[in-house]
Amino acid sequence: MSRTSRFDGSVIGQWLVGLALLLLSWWLLRLQARSWPAVTPLLEPRVIAGVALAAYAAFCGWIAWRGRMPRIVANTDGQAPWRVIHASQTGFALELAERTAQALRDAGQAASVHDINAIDLHALHDAHCLFIASTTGEGDPPDHAMGFVKRVMAQPADLSRTRYAVLALGDSEYEQFCAFGRELDEWLHRHGAQPLFDRVEVDNADPAALRHWQHHVGVLSGHTDQSDWTTPRYERWTLASRRLLNPGSVGGEAWHIELQAPDDTASAWQAGDIAEIGPRNAASDVAAFLERHALDGNRIVRHDDQDMPLAALLSRSRLPAAASGLDARGLAATLHVLPHREYSIASIPADGRLHLLVRLMHQDNGTPGIGSGWLCRHAMVGDGIDLRLRSNPNFHAPPATQPMLLIGNGTGLAGLRAHLKAREAAGATRNWLLFGERNAGADRLHGDELEAWQRRGVLERLDLVFSRDGHPQRYVQDALHANAEVVRAWVDQGAALYVCGSLEGMAPGVDAALNEILGPSRMTALADAGRYRRDVY
Repeated sequence: MSRTSRFDGSVIGQWLVGLALLLLSWWLLRLQARSWPAVTPLLEPRVIAGVALAAYAAFCGWIAWRGRMPRIVANTDGQAPWRVIHASQTGFALELAERTAQALRDAGQAASVHDINAIDLHALHDAHCLFIASTTGEGDPPDHAMGFVKRVMAQPADLSRTRYAVLALGDSEYEQFCAFGRELDEWLHRHGAQPLFDRVEVDNADPAALRHWQHHVGVLSGHTDQSDWTTPRYERWTLASRRLLNPGSVGGEAWHIELQAPDDTASAWQAGDIAEIGPRNAASDVAAFLERHALDGNRIVRHDDQDMPLAALLSRSRLPAAASGLDARGLAATLHVLPHREYSIASIPADGRLHLLVRLMHQDNGTPGIGSGWLCRHAMVGDGIDLRLRSNPNFHAPPATQPMLLIGNGTGLAGLRAHLKAREAAGATRNWLLFGERNAGADRLHGDELEAWQRRGVLERLDLVFSRDGHPQRYVQDALHANAEVVRAWVDQGAALYVCGSLEGMAPGVDAALNEILGPSRMTALADAGRYRRDVY
């Protein structure tokens, strides 16, 4: 690909000064009527002047050549030459960015971590940039990356002095897999940036792909013997209680789950954070598999450098369709651990337990989903639950003095409930909740609690909409349109907009409604200021 040559202002200035001196010398020479007296027996004045001009021209040429060479040292703004830039929706890309930067630092390299929305074209020049980019929904950038897309990617750029790599995060169950990471990679390449290595794509936090990225970073830093990054290191929590919130609902069971932290652990989180759950198969399914293949579940096997009974390994692994001819050791070598599942936390530490709001999902064959089946069906009260807390700063609370407009549907109430609990504890009362479900009769999830908050003044306003009850305002986006003037007034008063719930239907509908009510430019400004945040799935 051809690239345009680029000289900065200082180089052009040097050449102009040289040209001006040459013209001045020529003009002065024409004013001299007689031959110049020789002031040195070694060289004539004309020769001396010519040598000086030639040396100056050579100096200007060296400056221009050096300006075109890629630099790997710190920029003139003093920032680190390695920029690890994250575009994160749930906090996972931020976590990987911090790991990547630490790997570089451990190798003696200076590295800094940046939110992509804080990056402009100047920050990309003369830098080594490692981008870690999530994709949301059907190929969209994370919410807080939209400013970068509109401000930076929409303008012409010469990135020929930029070296980069892209770690694209996505989920292959969506058609536009890793779309934003690919778009970012193509934009960088199209504008002349030089790839440090090919784009690495990660499907649903695939550990093998993450190890591949780590290997590349190790080669670049000259430190290839760092320990592999590990899959989530769970703590063993306890299922303390489980309660069905919507008996008789046509929308599927929604369960309130309470988990107790280990006795020796001081677990801490804040509203907006995520619980990563390590699911297990039903004990009856594991027993049936062992019986079908005549295997001893008590046989000790080794997996990921750990010794455990075969039954314990099967409980947390995908059960293969066939295992004929394999003994316990051979079977263990083929097993893959079940992928973790993520849930918005519905409580705060002051509650004493971690609360979840989980919809029981079903697979195509009618069996319960991997994560929801474990939490809502297979695990018994008192059983251990593998859990890891993950910070999600993109959905953390605004200051208590700032009004808060919370919008959600279904089990998205979980993240909003945690925020309302935190707001009550902080004495913040300027809160407005718009929440949607199917039927008022069966789907008033935590309805008594919401009404109690309204009576106590924690909720200044509560709008509940139900799509199957025949009301003109069927969905939360309809309620937004019906209250457009109030929405604008709250935003004028500094309100932050928080959306939690379904990625399909609700989230794009709410986004479209807010853009119509407030205007695209104002929505972009709100997102850039951290006043429009989403936790959608």
